[in-house]
Amino acid sequence: MKKNVLSDLDGVIYRGNELIPGARDFVERLQKNGNRFLFLTNNSEQTAGDLRKRLESMGIEGLLDANFVTSAMATALFLDSQRKRGTAFVVGGSGLVNELCRIGYSITEKNPDYVVVGKTKEFNFEMLQKAIEFIGRGSRFIATNPDVLDPVEGGFEPAAGSLLAPIEKATGKPPFVVGKPNAIMMTIAKKILGAHSEDTIMIGDRMDTDILGGLESGMKTCLVLSGVSNEKTAQQFSYRPDYTFNNVGEIYPDTL
Repeated sequence: MKKNVLSDLDGVIYRGNELIPGARDFVERLQKNGNRFLFLTNNSEQTAGDLRKRLESMGIEGLLDANFVTSAMATALFLDSQRKRGTAFVVGGSGLVNELCRIGYSITEKNPDYVVVGKTKEFNFEMLQKAIEFIGRGSRFIATNPDVLDPVEGGFEPAAGSLLAPIEKATGKPPFVVGKPNAIMMTIAKKILGAHSEDTIMIGDRMDTDILGGLESGMKTCLVLSGVSNEKTAQQFSYRPDYTFNNVGEIYPDTL
């Protein structure tokens, strides 16, 4: 039976602007063998189209926008299910803003229903101050994902979790996190593929999001050591992936 594949992007397919060894071969293998697959990413800065073009620029061709699910997309779908055509103050990139606008949300700085926080390089003191003020007045606190660091060439850079921390500290209120490891992301992805957990594998570089989310959703999990988690840090968790690989190029889904 053909396995369905959910795969992270950052630290699995690329690291910053560099393609990870074996990634192109892996994607071509999925395409050639007819595996149904989605790139399930906690990245909320970019749209599906942005991500497709990014991979094309790295030499991975033949993908569709429909091959990507971002935490921004999942967050928008979640908010749409909670409150139709609501309002939000956004700390995040254009990918997040676009997804919220797509479902009919208004972006505002006047008594928003929600404060929605994702990764952005434009984060500043004014954003922090407004987020704290709105949450203090009763706006609900939503996060696209909990990742503290993202892998880039030569190291790491702050991710959404690094922006959430001061807001949570100042307000005393934790956010509701939509992205991995929340099962919402996994449920959306499996619904798109028409897949069942027992026939699906989750591939990622993070024990605390990709692997945890996959395990809690009943999927087989594959940790790759090309991103955040390594052999030493993986041992610190009380749970284990089903498989561990150096990089995604070593993975042949239908043999797992």
